[in-house]
Amino acid sequence: MLLLLAPAQLTAAQSEWKNVARVVAVGDVHGDYNGFLEVLRSAGIIDQKDHWAGGKTHLVQTGDVPDRGPDTRKVMDLLMQLEKEADKAGGHVHALIGNHEAMNVYGDLRYTTPAEFAAFVDNDSERVRASFWKREMKQNPHPALDAQRKWEEAHPLGWFEQRIAFSSEGKYGKWIRSHNAVVKINDTIYLHGGISPRYASMTVKQINETVAGELNDVATMKQDGAVMGTDSPLWYRGIALEDGPAIAAHVDRVLATNDARRIVISHTVTPGAIVERFGGKVVMIDTGMTAVYGGHRASLLLEGDRVYAIHRGEKLDLPPGGADYIAYLKKALALEPPGSALAKYIAETEAALAASK
Repeated sequence: MLLLLAPAQLTAAQSEWKNVARVVAVGDVHGDYNGFLEVLRSAGIIDQKDHWAGGKTHLVQTGDVPDRGPDTRKVMDLLMQLEKEADKAGGHVHALIGNHEAMNVYGDLRYTTPAEFAAFVDNDSERVRASFWKREMKQNPHPALDAQRKWEEAHPLGWFEQRIAFSSEGKYGKWIRSHNAVVKINDTIYLHGGISPRYASMTVKQINETVAGELNDVATMKQDGAVMGTDSPLWYRGIALEDGPAIAAHVDRVLATNDARRIVISHTVTPGAIVERFGGKVVMIDTGMTAVYGGHRASLLLEGDRVYAIHRGEKLDLPPGGADYIAYLKKALALEPPGSALAKYIAETEAALAASK
């Protein structure tokens, strides 16, 4: 399906911005349209009619809009609308490429839900699918008795329309490929997975050029490349999960390469709140917005030199480690329903802090 339309070559967009007074960053959405609206409203990004209200704010959505939830198409359409409205107001929307955006572009649909395909169904879908079945029969004129049933299960109504929409000339495929994988705003780097040792000597601009080059030619992608590789900026989890002097030194190297103060990542789900690592040098913002991960609603807010979490609508100071960080986590926990995994994380963090003294 991706080869039905000839690829259009797209170059990476602007990678760095300076002197931005207010930045809001939101992690993985995974098709949770209502959760996304709630988070955007609580951060003052949209009004009650779902239009831009953020003024000159920069909104960073760190990727993984598609898959797992039902309303991917609605979220993407909203982001497209907000991009235009924000630019008119002097703000900006950065819809970054996550691994699930890339997967939908190159055709890995393991996590795409039936509802996501159904969102593309129209009055012509039966005819479209039938025409592709005829093509299938030309290639295999003697199918097994249940071949058509199995083929239709693998290609529900809306499947072909979804694939065309994510192709190189499709509405969403072209839109995704026009975006960055990583941006630097003021002194902060934002991306989906993380920057691994393989890419530590590259600037954000160089990383974007490398990712764009691969997405421009899906047929030549490699399993260990900048889009599909487990150590790629879209998939790497090291700075989210690893501990010790080596990974701490790596974080410092990445920051030094890009003259940055912190790295904001998503991709790896937190215990339900915005959390920091390495004394605030890494901030993790995938709180599990979608119901699949518990429906935790939070965003990151940077205003000048101040860092906050907007947790379930409450603006909380996000300090870089220590006792103040524990106090922040306990305030976030107080806003959570009973049984939150955040309680265990707090206990572990308190124990680690005590052991370090």
